[in-house]
Amino acid sequence: MKPALTSIEIPGVRPAQRGKVRDIFDLGDVLLLVATDRISAFDCVLPQGVPDKGAVLTQMSLFWFETLAPARPHHVLSTEVADYPAPFNQYPEILAKRSMLVKKVEPLPVECVVRGYLAGSAWAEYQQNRTVCGILLPAGLRNSDALPKPLFTPARKNKEGHDENISFDEMLAEIGGWEAEELRGRSLEIYRAAAQLARERGVILADTKFEFGMDGDEILLIDELLTPDSSRFWLADTYQPGQSQEALDKQFVRDYLNRIQWDHNPPPPDLPDEIIEHTRLRYIDAYRRITGKEWDDA
Repeated sequence: MKPALTSIEIPGVRPAQRGKVRDIFDLGDVLLLVATDRISAFDCVLPQGVPDKGAVLTQMSLFWFETLAPARPHHVLSTEVADYPAPFNQYPEILAKRSMLVKKVEPLPVECVVRGYLAGSAWAEYQQNRTVCGILLPAGLRNSDALPKPLFTPARKNKEGHDENISFDEMLAEIGGWEAEELRGRSLEIYRAAAQLARERGVILADTKFEFGMDGDEILLIDELLTPDSSRFWLADTYQPGQSQEALDKQFVRDYLNRIQWDHNPPPPDLPDEIIEHTRLRYIDAYRRITGKEWDDA
């Protein structure tokens, strides 16, 4: 099995921030985002990475940024290592396929979640209250059912702990009227366009999340876009409402960790090689199905 790249080491330079997956280099008015092969589950970064994962995430994001008209304007400037400033342009063997040079903006403090199907935490809430993020839904819906229409359910990005679901009115109060309206409108527009394209390629986009930032008085779509880390993708040919679905994401890893009865507290356990390889192939399968291209890991 090929090695995973879990840390980005550029001589003489340190990242300004290390996220669960991305290392971020602050270059003044631009940022270099580098997706590692780290994988997290239940808010813990796992000891082993998944080879190719960071490159797959970056190339899927780039596909969507380039393909979807509602995704524009966005923050991507270049993914060509030769365009990067020194010393980064000297390390294509590290940065190629897994990095993006992006415009530096002021991130808005909300995650813009769009749900087209009843799954995950939304299904759990519906069973208790017949609501999703406080929005009342019709009775009689089943696990994984399509919702009557896609729901916009924003969440507050907390520096510590889980993100917190908030109402649209709370979002209005936090970020302002026209900004909140634009975020809701663009999020739903991007979701509908992506869901239609995915369905044409045999994939259901059950739900996803977007992030946006302010560039002066313009709102840009930022961060990753419609990847298996930020979205729930299901195979259309095996879709059966009333039960959990086969997912093209890291749910396979979560299921394994639950199967061995890990309590979700640090430190996380090691992942066996077969779990890592199976997860790698799921990410690659998502890329292949969505983009229509074969994955070249050379």
